Amino acid sequence: MTMNFSLEITMNTELSNLPKVKDVYITMLPGDDYKKVANKALELSKSGFNPVPHFPTRSIKNIEALKDYVNRCKDGGVKQALVIGGSVQPIGDFHCSLQLLETGLFEGFKIGIAGHPDGSPDISDLDLEKAMTDKKPYADYIITQWLMESGPIIGFVSKQTIPVHVGITGPMNIINLLKFANIVGAKNSINFIKTNLSKALDLLKPKDPNDIIEKVKRVTNNFHIFTFGGLKQTNKWLRENNYA
Repeated sequence: MTMNFSLEITMNTELSNLPKVKDVYITMLPGDDYKKVANKALELSKSGFNPVPHFPTRSIKNIEALKDYVNRCKDGGVKQALVIGGSVQPIGDFHCSLQLLETGLFEGFKIGIAGHPDGSPDISDLDLEKAMTDKKPYADYIITQWLMESGPIIGFVSKQTIPVHVGITGPMNIINLLKFANIVGAKNSINFIKTNLSKALDLLKPKDPNDIIEKVKRVTNNFHIFTFGGLKQTNKWLRENNYA
């Protein structure tokens, strides 16, 4: 089975450092200017990539800003978008990604939405499940948070009616994995990492993403890489495994 990989970058990522993957997602962090995200999408498009900008609902002020962002992306060759909740506190009129999807402004786009097999620190499991049910009619696929444990992934994928792209990290040591797991609230992954610390040296060794890929590839061949700044290591890993 051929493995398909996408990855995330920031607005400041140098495109010369990117591996040969097709789909490149552009994060929009709280406080970022959507106009700069749209400009990065244009840069990616001109360089032969398929740009996929984030549309973080709670970081978009109002319908006028959303229309402008969508139009700028269209002008930049964007045909795909990831619509997510984003930051906890809304800066304007939107508080959930369903609101963006219901505007109809994404007509003609391939749409991805967020999945949380490991739960979320900000939303109850019941509310997450309801949100997923409400959003799926608008979506073409799901991208999950990154996980280190295969059980929640397999269970989540088995319940879905649209394709799932499983979130993984690039090669990282456990110290950094724990740091980012705490940030995103990946509780099961935190517990999994802590209970699998067999040696002190393991804290410094890069963890191979193939460990999780091998366990879940029977349910999906689509993987989304969160590099967390380790683009060089991720690029090297993709080449060494003939993934890119």
